[in-house]
Amino acid sequence: MSVVDAPARIEDCSCFAIKKAARQAARLYDAHLQSTGLRISQFLILALLEEVKSAPINTLAERLDTERTAMGKMASVLERDGLVQIGPAPTDGRTRLVELTQAGQRLLRQAFPLWLQAQRRMEVLNGTQRVVALKMELAGLDMRHTSVCVS
Repeated sequence: MSVVDAPARIEDCSCFAIKKAARQAARLYDAHLQSTGLRISQFLILALLEEVKSAPINTLAERLDTERTAMGKMASVLERDGLVQIGPAPTDGRTRLVELTQAGQRLLRQAFPLWLQAQRRMEVLNGTQRVVALKMELAGLDMRHTSVCVS
């Protein structure tokens, strides 16, 4: 039987396994953050902004490995909720800078201990060494997008 004739099982797909694990991890973190109204994706944006103070949408998208348009939408929701402000960069009005508001800083301070609880829960469920090893393995995977040649 050739590869083409072999039955396709999604469980054998590397991307499926990674996405499934990522969704499960996100649900764990979302559950811990629920009382703040934040999802883990929003928390990570706020935490990154606390670290860098302000950043263009493109920089946030690159750092969090998110599509630029998706990051723009997420930032707009956070702005609507008063957690960030988005404005033109002083040196280039075409570049939009995102920064935390005081309300965003307060919510981040409230959410941070809950995020730490989620971190600890992940380690309790899976073992600290295994979680550390997993992060190292994932960081070492080569998933560069290159053009695909189909013959």
